[in-house]
Amino acid sequence: MGHLQEFVGSRVGVEAYVEPPNAQTPATVLLVATTGEWTRRRVPDERTGFDVARSLGVPVYNVRFTGYPQRMRDWNSAQRAQRKRG
Repeated sequence: MGHLQEFVGSRVGVEAYVEPPNAQTPATVLLVATTGEWTRRRVPDERTGFDVARSLGVPVYNVRFTGYPQRMRDWNSAQRAQRKRG
């Protein structure tokens, strides 16, 4: 949880997105900053993901209903482009 606390404390406008488990990975909590920068950590189940996000004091959403924020996709695209130039 320390990594998530550090992320929230060092970035602006962080929101949490709880991701359901799938065949390859367990449930996760995804934190996304205003810039689109993000981090993800595994949690035992979705309920724990919501509890973790609430304990961090950030808005929390179920990604099944909201989808991923556009700013995250934009940040990922910019990172890929930077690596290609790099």
